[in-house]
Amino acid sequence: MSDATSKSLLKSETKSQSAALAPSQSDVAVISVEALNAQIRRTLEGEIGTIWVQGEISNFKAHTSGHFYFSLKDQKAQVAAVMFRGSNAKLKFRPTDGLEVIVRGRITVYEPRGNYQLLCETMEPVGAGALQKAFEQLRDKLKQEGLFNPSRKRPIPAFPRHVAVVTSPTGAAIRDILNVLSRRAKSVKTTVVPTLVQGAGAAPQIVQSLKSAYRLPDVDVIILGRGGGSMEDLWAFNDETLARTIAESPVPVISAVGHEIDFTISDFVADLRAPTPSAAAELVAKSSSEILDRIRQMDRLLKLSLDRQLKTLLQNISGLSRRLIDPRKKLEDLALRNDDLLTRLDLAMMNRLSKRRQKLEPKQSLLEKALQLFLQKRRAKAERLQAMLDSLSPLKVVERGYAIVTRDEAVVKSASQVDIGTELRIRLAEGELVVTVKEKKKGP
Repeated sequence: MSDATSKSLLKSETKSQSAALAPSQSDVAVISVEALNAQIRRTLEGEIGTIWVQGEISNFKAHTSGHFYFSLKDQKAQVAAVMFRGSNAKLKFRPTDGLEVIVRGRITVYEPRGNYQLLCETMEPVGAGALQKAFEQLRDKLKQEGLFNPSRKRPIPAFPRHVAVVTSPTGAAIRDILNVLSRRAKSVKTTVVPTLVQGAGAAPQIVQSLKSAYRLPDVDVIILGRGGGSMEDLWAFNDETLARTIAESPVPVISAVGHEIDFTISDFVADLRAPTPSAAAELVAKSSSEILDRIRQMDRLLKLSLDRQLKTLLQNISGLSRRLIDPRKKLEDLALRNDDLLTRLDLAMMNRLSKRRQKLEPKQSLLEKALQLFLQKRRAKAERLQAMLDSLSPLKVVERGYAIVTRDEAVVKSASQVDIGTELRIRLAEGELVVTVKEKKKGP
């Protein structure tokens, strides 16, 4: 049997076996890819439901639509995830690559591509709460921008005359501040700018109140504060817009938020942080006893400084008096010295002038001879040029009996240049004639 015959029989057997193994369309239902993906979606969503997943964020992308797309991974696997804008708007922090999180969501399938992904509804950082994470992210961001740099912070006036207080008008903080100011410095003008200090709408209202405060006329310093509370209670003072408003304030701002152990973003941006609202009031309002003690201390230091300076001056005067020479003797010495110098100067000048005169006399003689020779040469040349000029002068021609005819100072060379009645001037060897043309003839 030939090879071609063997191959033909083998193909026939293979086709027969395949036909025997393949079921007919009437035995098995055939579905489309779309239907398969839809069935997989129903199965996954129905079986798994809502789940909690912990993993590390990677390939994070915030889409222009507002949705977040990323992957959750561990050491052995990863899963695609999405968090729609409506859900991620509630986050207190910004997800980033490498951040370990716990998410709550459900499995869904994107049917056009057959990809399954985790649809996240909530997200919390692992090891730190969402508020703490948001606080750290904003703190690091503003620090990199230089808003915390001591170089940009302004000193608080030592004796302000007008203090603005931005806080709740009903809280304990305002009572503490006003009590301290009235007790320590009654002359200081105080303006309370009321605002919410807690809740969802507190941050925007604090921003507006702060702007109103630094627009007050003649305000010297602003106290921004509230009493203590939890991190959630103080969260309005961790707002980015508020932080930038504090940094842009043309008036120094003291942040007095919470207790001494509480820190907010406002504390870092403000020109000065006070541990409590009462402490802020004490910083801007020096008590009369403190001022009097300071004055006494300065007076004592001034007297000591003056005593030291007077002793030094007396010592200097004593030393100078010992080295002092009688001024009349000094003047006499200077007069003699002056006369001697004048005499020497006169002799030196006379000697110098004599030598100069001797040098100039032979040079003057040579100069006169050279000048005479030069003038003779110039005069001879001028006479030759004058003779040549005279020989070429039209007046010489006139002296031989010729005349020069002009019209309006232009020489007339042809009868065609004038008309009957034209007035002409005729220059003769002696004198000049003014004539009028009565007749003209063409020349050859």
